[in-house]
Amino acid sequence: MNILPARILDANANRAREALRVLEDYARLGLNDELLAGTLKHLRHGLAAALTDLNIQDALCARDTPGDVGTTIKTPTELQRTSLAAVVIAAGKRLSEALRVLEEIAKTTRPDAAAALERLRYQGYSLEQTLTRAAMQAGRFGKIRLYVLLTESLCRRPWEVTLDAILAGGSGSADGGGNGETLAIQLREKNLPDSELLRRARILVERCRARGAIPMINDRPDIAQLAGVGVGVHLGQTDLPCAEVRRLVGHDMIVGVSTENLDQAQEAVRQGATYIGVGPMFPTTTKDKPRIVGPAYAREAVAKLAVPCVAIGGITLQSLPQLLDAGVRCVAVCAAIISTDDPAAACQAFREKLDAVGDSR
Repeated sequence: MNILPARILDANANRAREALRVLEDYARLGLNDELLAGTLKHLRHGLAAALTDLNIQDALCARDTPGDVGTTIKTPTELQRTSLAAVVIAAGKRLSEALRVLEEIAKTTRPDAAAALERLRYQGYSLEQTLTRAAMQAGRFGKIRLYVLLTESLCRRPWEVTLDAILAGGSGSADGGGNGETLAIQLREKNLPDSELLRRARILVERCRARGAIPMINDRPDIAQLAGVGVGVHLGQTDLPCAEVRRLVGHDMIVGVSTENLDQAQEAVRQGATYIGVGPMFPTTTKDKPRIVGPAYAREAVAKLAVPCVAIGGITLQSLPQLLDAGVRCVAVCAAIISTDDPAAACQAFREKLDAVGDSR
């Protein structure tokens, strides 16, 4: 084997194998995603077969690490990674680059191996997208403890008055400071004209911003985009798929997805969900749900998902301890807060129980 192609094959085979191992370990140990980890393992074995066809063992004999001038060439940021997401992104790029070099070299001697490497490269592109989506969302929304669903028809007081009460009782301080970043409020109105929904969304954004809370819009990524910076959107199983919403809004917007089982949840994470709604936990009169998945699903989701899990459905102060025992650290509450005479006091009561547990599991 010619020494120059052999050294190029050996170096890029190492790069590709190393990148795949990083990605596979993240899918397996970081995301706990059996399907993704299995797909990456299959790709790794496909790479091994293609490299065998290229007589990679002969290329190994040409390795000259002491004589490699590239081992001492470093960029200022090469030894720095700002986050685990940055590690995953770098590995994905390294994989596609290495596979492309291997493919081009293989074209000179083994076109069949080059075709196999091309197929692996395209698979790698899709896996890079999926893992990057998941990695960029992991850890976001993690400080949120109380998530209040605001629907005017369920409020005992005007919706704006109720909103102010939620912010006063749920944000942790009266002047907009303190623990406001641990509160999210979702505007859930399914029957309003679009113009009125947008008007209310902008009010929500303005008041949440003043308190440091996170404003969320139910179902409507278009309204969320128009409402302002820092707004999130929550999706149900019959709404637009999370992946399609990501194409519209990019990686920065918070996107939550309702799920009833782990398969739905893991698929949402692959598609770039920031957090997963798990439920319904208990029977509720605010939404017709024939199947109650209960705290057992919450326990499973908390243990197996890399993104925050928000328990939802019929949650009250009395049922909250069951969820805390299951490892839940964020709950979405509707009637138990907004249908009371004093939403601020109800928020404070939930916050006390949630804050007492903190991040411990």
